[in-house]
Amino acid sequence: MNLTRREFLQVLAAAGAAGFTLPGTRPARAARIPTDPYEVPPGGNISLLHFTDCHGQLLPLYFREPHVNLGVGGMRGRPPHLVGEHLLRHYGIDHPSLHAHAYTHLDYTRLAETYGRVGGFAHLATLVKRMREQRPGALLLDGGDTWGGGSATGLWTRGQDMVDAQLRLGVDVMTGHWEYTFGADRVQEVVENDYAGRIDFVAQNVTDADWGDRIFRPYVIREVNGVQVAVIGQSFPYTPIANPRHLIPQWSFGIRDGEMQETVRKARHEGAEVVVLLSHNGMDVDIELARRVDGIDAILGGHTHDAVPAPLPVKTPSGGTCLVTNGGSNGKFLGVLDLDFRDGAIRGYQYRLLPVFSELIDPDREMAAYIREMRQQQVTFEGETFPMEERLGEELAVSEDLLYRRGNFNGTFDQLICDALMEQVDAEIAFSPGFRWGTTVLPGMPITFEHVMDHTALTYPAVTRNEMSGRRIHQILEDVADNLFNKDPFYQQGGDMVRVGGLRYSIDPTREMGERITDLELNGKPLEPQRNYVVAGWASVQERPAGDTGRRIWDVVADYLRDHRNVAIRHLNQPRLKGVAGNPGLGEA
Repeated sequence: MNLTRREFLQVLAAAGAAGFTLPGTRPARAARIPTDPYEVPPGGNISLLHFTDCHGQLLPLYFREPHVNLGVGGMRGRPPHLVGEHLLRHYGIDHPSLHAHAYTHLDYTRLAETYGRVGGFAHLATLVKRMREQRPGALLLDGGDTWGGGSATGLWTRGQDMVDAQLRLGVDVMTGHWEYTFGADRVQEVVENDYAGRIDFVAQNVTDADWGDRIFRPYVIREVNGVQVAVIGQSFPYTPIANPRHLIPQWSFGIRDGEMQETVRKARHEGAEVVVLLSHNGMDVDIELARRVDGIDAILGGHTHDAVPAPLPVKTPSGGTCLVTNGGSNGKFLGVLDLDFRDGAIRGYQYRLLPVFSELIDPDREMAAYIREMRQQQVTFEGETFPMEERLGEELAVSEDLLYRRGNFNGTFDQLICDALMEQVDAEIAFSPGFRWGTTVLPGMPITFEHVMDHTALTYPAVTRNEMSGRRIHQILEDVADNLFNKDPFYQQGGDMVRVGGLRYSIDPTREMGERITDLELNGKPLEPQRNYVVAGWASVQERPAGDTGRRIWDVVADYLRDHRNVAIRHLNQPRLKGVAGNPGLGEA
């Protein structure tokens, strides 16, 4: 459904879109707003604009928020572990409305057809310019996962498409995660050349593995309307575990909360009056970090893709308050934090997490022209030269169902990938990583090669076929579950549960390591610990993965779609959930 801007505003008015007022530290309260939800009067004298986890997405897209985002232990029922109606009630958001659609999965297909696509750097650029016009001196902070992990053009250009877009957007400071999967040399090339004098790349927790020296600047101090503001960087702490270590063999990561405290002290000693952490920890880790480290005024967070409408105030060790936010993903949101700094302290704040609806925002002409021209170029990748736009536009099949990824457990696009692996590689079981990036395809839409790349484009795409014992399969599921549901957030390594094809199992996220996974069965029969099963997978972090078939994941999925032409997910292979009844992180699909 393509609406004119006037028609779209009429839809908003008819729906009575909900907005937000954030007084002090209280939860957001619903309020009727003008038909233009981007009318955001500035407040205070320091403004920080924040986006994160865009994963190389330059064009408007569809992206469904999760219906399962479980919190366990002290994280149960606390943001970001609220979905659907639970989230709307907590923040006082009407449904149906523009913001309800932005923040939840509810009535997704119907509302997506009404409100249209979200994101797009040309539309984001317009919104950034508008906020900056109202807020002189505002800093634009990029939380990382910008160059790739889910973008064909990002993969094919080694992130250069996004680097050039960042420079046009006017990013001031950034940190990283998936950027490191392009390799240490490529990251340093961009930081030392493209970013030089324009974008500060900061990461206090990335050091030399042998000597402990920091690889990047830990922070930068910028003057904003006469106030000295320090922005400290925190890259994803578990990069060498979640991603291939061989791509960054001499770099060491970690949460490093002790070093963070020392970094804050140093920044304050150098004159910083306000300290902000630009984080790629994930929100649960950020909340725990705020409890352990004094002197951070606000954390602008990313990694877990959680779209959280209001900051969570967290008490610091000395009794102060740190505002913890998380800014969503895929270019779908722009966070706007206004701080009122007077007489040596922050006296108030206001925050908006603005959904970027492309039907409502006129695209920036310069950015739109850049994106169009970039995509029309030829590129050479793995020895083959081809026009990007033509390759991306190939229609492989048509979906009869809503295809999405995001959520703690299997999504329908993940199911598609698992089905393709089992059929194309002749396997009994398929494992697919619990990545949180990947765009959504509406029912009836053609599935293009670009959609496939949105879910598979990464620098280690090898498809594997191996024999694994039932015991080993059980161990793998237990290990991943502990990464996701460990009650200590410092032991959570991000991502969602590995997606599984063929195999059925039960999971109790509230149990301890080794006790969460039960009832494993294949084709209605219990999985035998001693028997070997043929398992297909992809995205191994090993430099030379065992069982490498010589095929890349995007080719496997594309060939499967070409063979079938029509895709229907008749059965979504979700695990049976135990111990989570009444958990507000669990909603109806």
